[in-house]
Amino acid sequence: MEFQELEIKGVWLIKPQRFGDSRGYFSETWKQNEFEAHVGEVNFVQDNESLSSRGVLRGLHLQRGEWSQAKLVRVSMGEVLDVALDLRPDSPTRGQHVAVRLSHERGEQLFIPRGFAHGFAVLSDVAQFQYKVDNVYAPQSEMTIAFNDPDLDIDWLIKPEEMTLSDKDKKGVRLKDVKSLEF
Repeated sequence: MEFQELEIKGVWLIKPQRFGDSRGYFSETWKQNEFEAHVGEVNFVQDNESLSSRGVLRGLHLQRGEWSQAKLVRVSMGEVLDVALDLRPDSPTRGQHVAVRLSHERGEQLFIPRGFAHGFAVLSDVAQFQYKVDNVYAPQSEMTIAFNDPDLDIDWLIKPEEMTLSDKDKKGVRLKDVKSLEF
């Protein structure tokens, strides 16, 4: 596996090695010892999966306090634009984001540490999105940051009129209106 820390400290792009032949390919998508040697120790406790069609935008979601989550995300079918927004209170990159195209064809993964909001937009006809988390879902600690917050200036690579959003994602709050966050 190849590990590359991105421009925001703590966010890693991980490229598993693929071994291919006429039958297809084989790849190790998770290897704890290699992950810990590059990124550090993370105790993943749950795997999640979603299936979405083109234009679906999910995010920007986070859990606060003791329920904060680190995530290791990947696409097993299709392509998405994956976004991690730094919300760590003392971070020099607070309020900045990284955006990475993830696809099943390239096989990359993105590690997002605690203290980030996360979201993705589906760029292909269909995308199957899988991710590991290091804490369980706790709806009482959940928050949604507005995907279209003009201060964040995120280009989701999809026109707003082509987006499909949940009610929760339509009601996200602007970052400037968030009084405090605990991670």
